[in-house]
Amino acid sequence: MNYLTTDKLVIVGAAGMIGSNMAQTAIMMGLTPNICLYDPYGPALEGVAEELRHCGFEGLNLTYTTDVKEALTDAKYIVNSGGAARKAGMTREDLLKGNAAIAEQFGKDVRAYCPDVRHIVVVFNPADITGLVTLLYSGLKPSQVTTLAALDSTRLRSELSKYFGIPADEIVNSRTYGGHGEQMAVFASTTMMNGKPLTEIIGTEKLPDKDWEEIKLKVVQGGKNIIDLRGRSSFQSPAYLSIEMIGAAMGGTPFRWPAGVYVNNDRYQHIMMAMETTITKDGVKVMPVKGTPAEEEALDKSYRHLCALRDEVISLGIMPPIDQWGKLNSNLG
Repeated sequence: MNYLTTDKLVIVGAAGMIGSNMAQTAIMMGLTPNICLYDPYGPALEGVAEELRHCGFEGLNLTYTTDVKEALTDAKYIVNSGGAARKAGMTREDLLKGNAAIAEQFGKDVRAYCPDVRHIVVVFNPADITGLVTLLYSGLKPSQVTTLAALDSTRLRSELSKYFGIPADEIVNSRTYGGHGEQMAVFASTTMMNGKPLTEIIGTEKLPDKDWEEIKLKVVQGGKNIIDLRGRSSFQSPAYLSIEMIGAAMGGTPFRWPAGVYVNNDRYQHIMMAMETTITKDGVKVMPVKGTPAEEEALDKSYRHLCALRDEVISLGIMPPIDQWGKLNSNLG
């Protein structure tokens, strides 16, 4: 098999369903032969490694360990799904305190064991917060840390595809921005269907306003729906999309969807949120987002919600006040 690079890729949380799927996807995409699986739960971790070996992949140098120092040493790329899973009846915000603490320790481990890492993708929820905490404590540049935020946009495309009974590929540039959760901003103005803006269809007999509101609700509740249907949170879609992200950072195929990124500009300050981005070997870059006045207000509302979550984490003592961030990470000063 021809691999994109030989750099070390670490899958954190590899014993879980997302992590194990990420590992297999990375191998099948041919990203690198040097993949290290890390998880503190040894038996399941060994089981994942055994299964991947049983696949018979060629040229693969697969290792696994329950020792975080061993896992992260010499790592150049990391994808982390190692937080607590969301269970039935829980919101992403319910996971806030525990997973923020996990992200804090992860950031400290990155700083200690692989300060030369090139890019990290954070997957575990609430990803906007866990990514921000990781960035703060790792000491990395904002361009080096992204979070999974594409699921909401792919869910929008899926719902539109089902509603109109057309192939998903005929729906282009479906987008949600802001928070990855119930407070996301769903954009219609960016979406094109067979070359026609979705905004020209909403409110017509093809897509009455009532039906559009129902579609948006289905997008917002997409994660909950998976839990209701399968009895557990999503794992196939986040695994695939997060590996697409790290593959882009490794110099592979450009990433096609929004990503969670650190934003600090005239409009939004000191926050990690889903934006239009480009991800390359040089890192992630924020692109302008423009919508209708209603969409812009929805994005502002989502930002305010994320700020409240961030400030709650600060009140819990997991992050210091914003004016002290520069002492922990000079790239945020």
